[in-house]
Amino acid sequence: MEAFHMPSLGADMEAGTLVEWLKQPGDAVKRGDVIAVIDTQKGAIEIEVFNDGIVDSQLVDVGTTVPVGTPLAMIRGESEAAGGGEPPPAPEPPVRKAEAAAPPAPPSAAEPARAPEAAAAPGARRSISPAARRLAESRGIDIASLSGTGPGGAIELADVAAALGGAPEAQKRPAEPMSGMRVAIAAAMARSKREIPHYYLWNTIDLTRADAYVAGHNADRPPDERILVAALFVKAVALACGKYPEFSGHFEDGRFRPAETVHVGVAINIRGGGLVAPAIHDTASLTTEALMAAMRDLVARVRAGRFRATELSDPTITVSSLGERGVEALFGVIYPPQVAIVGFGMPAERPWIENGTVAPRRIVTATLAADHRVSDGHRGALFLNEIDRLLQEPEKL
Repeated sequence: MEAFHMPSLGADMEAGTLVEWLKQPGDAVKRGDVIAVIDTQKGAIEIEVFNDGIVDSQLVDVGTTVPVGTPLAMIRGESEAAGGGEPPPAPEPPVRKAEAAAPPAPPSAAEPARAPEAAAAPGARRSISPAARRLAESRGIDIASLSGTGPGGAIELADVAAALGGAPEAQKRPAEPMSGMRVAIAAAMARSKREIPHYYLWNTIDLTRADAYVAGHNADRPPDERILVAALFVKAVALACGKYPEFSGHFEDGRFRPAETVHVGVAINIRGGGLVAPAIHDTASLTTEALMAAMRDLVARVRAGRFRATELSDPTITVSSLGERGVEALFGVIYPPQVAIVGFGMPAERPWIENGTVAPRRIVTATLAADHRVSDGHRGALFLNEIDRLLQEPEKL
């Protein structure tokens, strides 16, 4: 018998709220099966099991918020499921939400009574953003009475504001400017800058050949089969990590553990603010077409607020691009426990010297922020140059 725990989905996660059980006691599960959905500042995330077996019991009720590492369920192994031996005792289950709910204190004369939390409402299995929950509670709105317009019917800040008949609270109360997403990002980035000795490098790369390759590839294909130059960026970074492994992996407990397989995290903007960088697994082994399809799938699911737990916990290096926003270069902040982030700016026509003559070429600025505990500027320069070399032969990516 093994406990299935609330996973950690990154340096900015301390707790999660169980939204839905997708497997029930008695159901068989295999490694990689989605067992539940949890809500964090990043959205609703599907969490997977890591062992084959049978769900023995659920230890946490839907609607309960528990810290990372809390046992959520017990999984019986295949041998135990077949009756092989007596299973070890299950861990003490966490306090259920019904047990944890203390009777509310009577309101004072100066303070109106607040509505009960959504978790205590009969049959309430609602997804609601932290900012929306705070606003509803502060204004005495029953969450069960609200209609959600977010992904999967989730209640968002604008839904609570609409129920109030006015503008979102963020416009009225400047004393509460940070959403849960912004707080999480701020905590992770503050930790990064505090703990990681960053160094920064940049290089200008001639994209003319890569652009020509993309144009030729897309000429006779429908839109859903076309590739973008961004897919070449991600593939080149993954292949360069194979030659310079000190840029792909995790620094934890005072030591660097290089990744056996490169999982590139692709930074994606979330509608409504914030961003996540879920992983594309085994990036170096994918064709550019398969990589482009994976990137489209990630963007669609992130914008819908649904993605997998392993996609957030597995990235070994991050690639970020703000080229479509019109910036020439970006210098990223490393997301711990990763040790590097590569950025690409906006490709632009520039005068370029080629074989002694000046000609217009398509140029992009690539940047590297890396961890000085693991690598140095010499290796970082070689790493960026390898990305450049790979992009000059896009047909081999």
